[in-house]
Parts: sequence; C-alpha cells; structure tokens
Amino acid sequence: MRQRTGIAAFVTAAGVAGVPDIVAGQTVLPPGSGSAGATAIAGGDYPYVFNNDTVDASFGVTSRLYLKQITPWGQPQGTIPVPSGDLVTSFSSKSEGALNLSSDGKYLSFIDYVAAPDTVDVSNANTPGVIDTTNPVSAAYYRAVASLSENGKWTFTETNAYSGNNGRAAVEAKVNGKYYIYTAGNAGNGSNPQPTGVVLGAGTQIMTPSALPEADQTPGQPTPVGSFNVTQLGDKADKVGKDDNFRGLTLYNGVLYYTKGSGSNGVNTIYFLDTTGTACPGGSGLPVAGAPLPTSDIASTLTATGLASNMCVLKGFPTVLAKSATDASDYPFGIWFANPTTLYVADEGAGDNAYSSASGSYTAAAASTTAGLQKWVYNATAGQWQLAYTLQNGLGLGTPYTVPGYPTGINSVTSLPWSPATDGLRNITGRVNRDGSVTIYGVTSTVSGGGDQGADPNKLVAITDNLGATSLPASERFFTVVPARYDQVVRGVSFTPGTDHDHF
Repeated sequence: MRQRTGIAAFVTAAGVAGVPDIVAGQTVLPPGSGSAGATAIAGGDYPYVFNNDTVDASFGVTSRLYLKQITPWGQPQGTIPVPSGDLVTSFSSKSEGALNLSSDGKYLSFIDYVAAPDTVDVSNANTPGVIDTTNPVSAAYYRAVASLSENGKWTFTETNAYSGNNGRAAVEAKVNGKYYIYTAGNAGNGSNPQPTGVVLGAGTQIMTPSALPEADQTPGQPTPVGSFNVTQLGDKADKVGKDDNFRGLTLYNGVLYYTKGSGSNGVNTIYFLDTTGTACPGGSGLPVAGAPLPTSDIASTLTATGLASNMCVLKGFPTVLAKSATDASDYPFGIWFANPTTLYVADEGAGDNAYSSASGSYTAAAASTTAGLQKWVYNATAGQWQLAYTLQNGLGLGTPYTVPGYPTGINSVTSLPWSPATDGLRNITGRVNRDGSVTIYGVTSTVSGGGDQGADPNKLVAITDNLGATSLPASERFFTVVPARYDQVVRGVSFTPGTDHDHF
C-alpha cells in the first residue's frame, strides 16, 4: 500500500468487551491453575477487571493488536490489524510493543505473545521450552516477533525467551546478506535461583527470522546475544540474570543500544553491545567505530555467575545501582539518535502514584525533574555524553485528565482516583527537519488509582526541539497528536522516513 510520509502508531485495543469468564468472588486466578488460591475480587468488565491485580500479582488479560497509520499531525491514514491467531498483547503489562524499522527500512518489527485474545495471566506465564516450576502461573505460551514487510506481508518468529515475563522490543538487521532479529526484554516470575533457561532467556536475544507458519515452528532454547553484570562497575554481584532487565532497544550506526529503567537489580541507564571486547574498561565506555553487529549467541558462556559480560554503560550515563533509586532518579525507556552527537532519551518516571486531594495531583509525578524527554549531547573534549536538559512543558506531569467513557471518581479498591495522569514517556521516535530542528514523537506513561495503572488509556505526543540548543528553550512545548481514548492504549511509535515511499 502506497503511503505518504507518516508515523505508524502501534495501538492496542483495551478489551472494552471485558472477559465474561471472570466472576467476582468465584473465579480462581489464574483460571484452572489454582495459583495461590486467589479468587477474583472484580468481574471481567474493563477497566474494573484490573483490580484483580491486587490479589493476583501475575494478573493480566490478552488483547488484539492494531497498527494505526497516521500523519505527523494525527490524521488517520488507515488501520492494519495484527492477526490475532498469531499474536496478541497483554494488559496490564505495559512495557512491550516498541516498533522498530529494520536496518534497510524494509521491515517493521515488535514482540508480543502467542495466545488467544482474552486469556488470563499470559504475560507472566512460562514459555513451553523453559518451564520454571516455581512460577505461580502454570500455563505456557511462546513469545514471538512480528515483522511486517513493505509489501504488507506478516511473518512471526516464535521464541522460548522471556519465560515468566515479556519481550519489550525487536529490530531486524541485515548482516552480510542475512537477516537477524535482536530483541530486548526480561525473564522470570518464580523463585531464585532461576532455572538455566530463564537466565538464558532474559535481556538481549538474537534469532533468525522464520518464514514458517507458527504451527510449524519448533523454537529451541533461548539464544542470548549480550549480557551486563554490575561487577563490571566494581559492585557486588547481583542475582544472576537480573541485571539484564532491558526495556528499550535501538540500532544506530551499526550499534545496538539498550535501556534498563525498572526493577531493583542492576543499573537503570543506557547500554550498548560491544563485539570487540575493548570498549568498556571499568564497565563504561564508547562504541568502537566500525565494530560489527553480533551474528551468534553467547549461551555457551553461562556459568554459575551468569553469562559473559559483553555490554557497557554508555559513558556519561548513570552508573548508580537501581536499589538506590528514588522518585528523582532516571528511568530510561525509549531512545532516539538525531545524529551521532545528539541522543534523546524517554524517561517514564518512577511510577509512584502518590496522590494529594489538596492539590488534586499525583505528587511524585508532578515534582519529577527527570521524567519526560531528556536531551543528551556528546562532549568530545570530555569524551562522554552529558545531559543538556529535560523537556517537560506541556506533558502535564501528575495532573489527572478525563477520558470519555473511562471511570471517574475514586476506585474503591485502591482508594485513589481512576483518572490517569502522565508520568513520563516510554517509546519514542523522531525526524530531523529541514530547518535544523527535530520533532520527537513519544508514547506517554501514566499513573493512577486503577487496579493496575499500566492499563490506563494514554497519549501520543510530540515536540519540536532546536537541535543545536544546549540550554532549555522556554518556548518548546509538547502537543497531543493522539488523545487518550477509552478503547485504546498506545504501545509504540515508528516514523516512516521519506516522502511517497512504499511502506506497509
């Protein structure tokens, strides 16, 4: 299908029809497994169904996926449904769904779950090839990378990675004439020590795209391609595999970059994968020019202390352990390079839904100075990246907004308002404009008193920044491209470069 320049927003239906099989006071969660004997406290109607998260920490409901094509100004250009027999997403899991164009611009990729719509607790289930018997969710479902070609063809590549948790992002790259898929995510929902397959299936993965129908695929054990250990920074060893709880992923100038912004292990910061073994003395460094992308996994390096470390903190970014994080700490998610010396980082905020009825706001979100869009500039003299400023104007951090059709007032289960507020940004993309400015598009993160605030309707926003500015421009302000709606939640966003190109 021929399309003019635009951005493709990855949007998920929020399951407005609900899950009729869930009955408050009767249904055991997850259904059929008897996990901890938890009984539903809320029925299947959206969004009340997510109050069940308070009695089942693994609670989630799968939902259909849609790609919505829009212009940079939000005008609809069409909707592409993702075949629900092949892939679904899960609410209230909130970290998956990043969209990435392949290195040659021919494929759009993301990662999610192989399950039927309206299935409970998929996002914390095991994968079929990596069973953790301590996981309270007894069912098992593959994760899979979806790729949409420029001629509109879908392919799905199943994996046993991310057992007990979720993949967050995927990108395809062509290396020496062959395509590879690189992914980011987290694994594990059981006790420690984790099984070997869970450790292998966390963090960064590499796989070869499959052209087979999912029913004919037989994925093997996970194939990790990168790993980071806090001992590289001189810190005491953490739980095996837990330093690699990655969220964001981007491929720029032949280098894979990752973010970690959640969990109490490891460091919440920006990483890159080093194939030279020379880039990061002391755990922090800069990519080596011309270093090749990896084409094989490092599974064979696994020992009792974890996988071999071949990742670095990008020099200049935080190296403080996540266990010391506060509301004022960094929580990086999406990343986008405007050029080799300018990097924009989406900070999703702390997720603290502390609320003040006196001010009518979510106080931690409103007070944050780090959430929003951070602009980092490379200082060649210092040999490292430095934070220039953080763009927040127009996001309305901590200020509740009303969504037509969505509940208002107080959620009796959490004793907090249903109305969500923006807490920061998650996935981002952007473009460089002819006048020397850049426009960055971002998916908002939210806080609220919902049963699980990750399930809130959110927004797609944009801001135009002076590329050469190094101090905060007072006039720059976010505007809403796609407002929050009761029947959708935005997961990721990808910009289709050029004009009148054949994409999707």
